[in-house]
This record gives sequence, C-alpha cells and structure tokens, in this order.
Amino acid sequence: MATGNALRQPQQSQDDLLQLQTLFEQAAFWAQGRSLEDLSIAIANSEPVVSVWDEERLIGFARATSDGIYRATIWDVAIHPDYQGRGLGRKLVQTVLSHPRMSRVERVYLMTTHQQRFYERIGFECNSSTTMVLKDRLFMSSLEQNFSA
Repeated sequence: MATGNALRQPQQSQDDLLQLQTLFEQAAFWAQGRSLEDLSIAIANSEPVVSVWDEERLIGFARATSDGIYRATIWDVAIHPDYQGRGLGRKLVQTVLSHPRMSRVERVYLMTTHQQRFYERIGFECNSSTTMVLKDRLFMSSLEQNFSA
C-alpha cells in the first residue's frame, strides 16, 4: 500500500464528487458520464459508502444498498489504475461486507460483467438463476403517464 492510504466515508463535498467523477472516468467504464447530481443522489441512498484515499486523492470507491437482513447489492467498485494490484480492491469490498448494515445480510449481490475472477477470489459465485431487469425507466415513466391519462 502507498503511504497515506486510508479508508473513510466520503463527505460528499463538491470536491469529493468531482474526484469520484474523475475516478469513474479513469477506472470504471460502466460509470463514465455520470453527472455530479446523479452521483450525489446515489451516494445519499447508499449505505455503506466507502472510499480509499492517498492523502487528498480519491483512489478507490464502493457503495452498497441493503434492507439490512435479507438482500444487499454492492455497486460501483473502482480502484484507480495506478493503485490496482495492491490489495486495495479486496480491502474495499471486505470493508463494505463487514459494515453493520451488511454483516447480517443473507445474500449479497454484485452486478458485474467485468473482473469476475477477482470477485470469485473474494468468495462471490456466478449466479445462473434467472434475474429480471427493468431497463429504460425514463421511457417507462412516459408510458405510465399515457396509461394514467
């Protein structure tokens, strides 16, 4: 680990959000183009939210959502490319999993099509059961308005 690395809860300041947006641009192809407002909303509705810092530089991030007992989902795990391969990603995921909001959860999901071997080494398994997805909610909202008129 680099000197000064620390896990901490992000304060969600404008600077922290800008750094998160930059981290996603550099390390998370699935999260590129997210607005600061959307990032703020996602963080506000997630617990835990964990970040890794090298001094004042954001180098890692992960968040989760959970009902606290049955189900949880880990989202947006990212480590800056310059810091990958140092065990920070594993520590980040383990910190999320050990959080009180997550530690009693029966089943934890992780949405990824990337780095599956990394997550398997932590203990995750590929899930071949049927999963349903409702996409394009903006489109669905306009349909709902048409039906309620």
